[in-house]
Amino acid sequence: MFKKRIWKYILIACGWLVALGGVVVLMSFIAEKKADVICKDVKVYLPGNEFFIDKQEIDNIVNEKALIGRNLDAINIHLLESRLKANPFVQSARVFEDMDGVIEVEISQRKPILRILNQNSQDYYVDEHGLKVPLSENFTAMVLVANGFIEEPFGGQVDTLHTELAKAVYKTADYIRKDSLWAAQIAQIYVNQQHEIELIPRVGNQRILLGDADSLDSKFHNLLIFYKKALPQAGWGTYKAINIKYANQVVGVKNQLTKKDSIAAKEAAALKKDSTQMVKDTSQISN
Repeated sequence: MFKKRIWKYILIACGWLVALGGVVVLMSFIAEKKADVICKDVKVYLPGNEFFIDKQEIDNIVNEKALIGRNLDAINIHLLESRLKANPFVQSARVFEDMDGVIEVEISQRKPILRILNQNSQDYYVDEHGLKVPLSENFTAMVLVANGFIEEPFGGQVDTLHTELAKAVYKTADYIRKDSLWAAQIAQIYVNQQHEIELIPRVGNQRILLGDADSLDSKFHNLLIFYKKALPQAGWGTYKAINIKYANQVVGVKNQLTKKDSIAAKEAAALKKDSTQMVKDTSQISN
């Protein structure tokens, strides 16, 4: 029994050795074959329809003309990948070659979800992973814009968010873009002097005071109820602000024009109309 087990292990070890030897021989054959293959073409794959980096920029990095005609084993594909990844608009890059002499380049671009204009007039994007990205000369992304008292600096290169306020603004923008209703309704994010987040809607003149980025599910749920029940009854022009910064309540701040003020304004307008009419009538009296 013991001898059978030994032979079993010996056979398994031999099998692995044969397999490993086969891999080594195959790799040697590929390396030898590769040394004889000439680069005939470079194909670039750039998925999506928003192009922060165009093919011309990729060609400038890859230098296609310098690659065609060279042996594949003389081309450093890892260096090409590093050069592509150094571009701030490239999220990932893969470069590989086939035995037909074709080098293929696959590029994934960064996807901005927010544009920030900080209080020092620096303008930059924040991508879906929360990284700061410079603006592009090729394309302008239609994303939420955040401005106001935002101190988050930008050094011109891809970087993480450093301040808690900027992280809260990014978290809010990410939440809004993932909900089709709020993505259609919210047009802008504003940070006030108290460093609280306000939302500017597309419909209505109300400012929505969000406060911070905590309990977003609860806050936006309360806002939706307010939109459905309170605003249709009171009228869209009744409130100048909607405070949802407390997760368990919604506070509507009415415009300063009260019902009494409205009646007084109507009476003043009527009086002005009567006075105008009286002047007109008296001007028609002949001497």
